Amino acid sequence: MSFPELEQLFVVLDALGAWARPTVRGHVDVDGQRVPLLDITLGATDPSAPTLALVGGVHGLERIGAQVVLAELQSLAARLVWDRTLRRELEHVRVATFPIVNPWGMLHSTRSNARGVDLMRNAPPVDPQLRATPLVGGQSLSSRLPWYAGQQHPAQMEPEAQALAAFVREHVFPASCAVTLDAHSGFGLRDRLWFPYAYTRAPFPGLPETAALAALLDVSLPHHVYRIEPQAQAYTIRGDLWDHLYAERLARTDLPPGRFIPLTLEMGSWTWVRKNPRQLVTHRDGGFHPVAPHRLERTLRRHLPLIEFLRRAVSSADAWVPRGAIERERALTDGYRRWYG
Repeated sequence: MSFPELEQLFVVLDALGAWARPTVRGHVDVDGQRVPLLDITLGATDPSAPTLALVGGVHGLERIGAQVVLAELQSLAARLVWDRTLRRELEHVRVATFPIVNPWGMLHSTRSNARGVDLMRNAPPVDPQLRATPLVGGQSLSSRLPWYAGQQHPAQMEPEAQALAAFVREHVFPASCAVTLDAHSGFGLRDRLWFPYAYTRAPFPGLPETAALAALLDVSLPHHVYRIEPQAQAYTIRGDLWDHLYAERLARTDLPPGRFIPLTLEMGSWTWVRKNPRQLVTHRDGGFHPVAPHRLERTLRRHLPLIEFLRRAVSSADAWVPRGAIERERALTDGYRRWYG
């Protein structure tokens, strides 16, 4: 049993050599074989070091997300051979990656894991009283229907979701500044960067630093392709894993102060389908993957500048994270103007 992304993961792990610190967060059964839930970290070892975390393969059908993370790891492996600037940067910055969160789903080209659970609907709800967008926001009726959330109980979080949560708690929670980028492909013609909360349309508590990061992206990559917006403006989710982890980090009093911005990259897959409608019926990944080789290569190239920017941003957080009442109020006002009208 194997699939290209899993093979590529082990190849890039070997290429990184001593730079890589792999951790196995558990195993899942994939067609009778135990497959590791493997994350790879490189760079600074100080728990408080600024951190960029890259996540892919949560929805197995959206395999381009895992491929974007693996492409970044391949780039780092090649550059670390000769790039002294990158080496110096990684002395004080940590890059943590979890490229394939859902190996069973990736092998079988499905959003869910082997139990039919959508891992991004599987966390305990931040506010159990709030309702989500019907069906797409998570349902507990049947695993035969899409967006199945499981039983919505903390003890019922799937092994893959628990592994991702453990990864975030270890590498992201202690960081002085951390950005996570969870790579997916989704509906639409635009590439979007979503931020929490997904469960409510109320403003995000981390709005000042999120607005500051968005403004920094606008001036640093002035022709970027991303539409940055609260995820809940598209639809609301009950049991979103990033909502759960952000709320947990906010409530933790045993950790030093730190900034945590969870971002979800939603690559607009309608662009690929519009140019090749036949892939909806002729390819196993349907409308969620750039099937044509040149479109795949273009997509992988497209997002590496964003990842480079985010790594540099966390490493230089002191230069842009709002500090003090006046700066935070100014950034908060900008965030309201951008997203909440």
